[in-house]
Amino acid sequence: MTEVGIRRYRSVFISDVHLGTRGCQADLLLDFIRHMECDTLYLVGDIVDGWRMKSGGWYWPQSHNDVVQKILRLARKGVEVIYVPGNHDEVIRDFCGVHFGGVVVARDAIHETADGRRFLVLHGDEFDAVVQHAKWLALLGDWAYRTLLASNTLINRVRRTLGFGYWSFSAFAKTRVKKALQFIENFEQAVAEEARRRGVDGVICGHIHKAESRMIGDVAYINDGDWVESCTALVEHADGRLEILEWPKLLDGRKPERELALQQPLAA
Repeated sequence: MTEVGIRRYRSVFISDVHLGTRGCQADLLLDFIRHMECDTLYLVGDIVDGWRMKSGGWYWPQSHNDVVQKILRLARKGVEVIYVPGNHDEVIRDFCGVHFGGVVVARDAIHETADGRRFLVLHGDEFDAVVQHAKWLALLGDWAYRTLLASNTLINRVRRTLGFGYWSFSAFAKTRVKKALQFIENFEQAVAEEARRRGVDGVICGHIHKAESRMIGDVAYINDGDWVESCTALVEHADGRLEILEWPKLLDGRKPERELALQQPLAA
């Protein structure tokens, strides 16, 4: 495992941590938080999994508590922490505008990068037709997804024993199943259209657990991924450059960052 030093960023965006579930990669997230400094931290939804709490399958080891404490400690030290709730932690939407231990809750936010670009920050579940109109189907899909994650955990234990790096079976499947690809395409188009309607340069979201960055017409679409499969974060450097950081790759000594082809300065 590669030794990693402290990394300094202007802003960091993480989503889909799903604290309270066995699939949450809390140890990797803790490692990431310990090795980064930033001015602003965006929590882009599904940080805590309220669905699991309602179903009676709540799982809360010490590492999950440590993540919460680390984030609160960042806020106490002066980091601006903005929590944009998602569908799994939707109960927190009732507290938009409220401060919790230095953490500000907001339905969505506008982030301006150091080079002057404006991004709409939201979780994205409101653009998922299944979540909005067939909650029972979303719950069934959530159960199937957790089952898949459990098998992924076993696969990676074997891979580590054999000396291989982290690999996500569910992420692999998403890139090869036609219906999954169509769902992702529809989601990305809908979120980008909302950014266009709001008159911003791009959108930063989560929800579908697939880190991505691309231009959709004149709108920059960025998804910061998740911390149950890919363990990714979106980071902004001091000059406004944006990168998707893949933490397991960094620890395995592989190229950890994907610099986004969205960095051109805005036209005057």
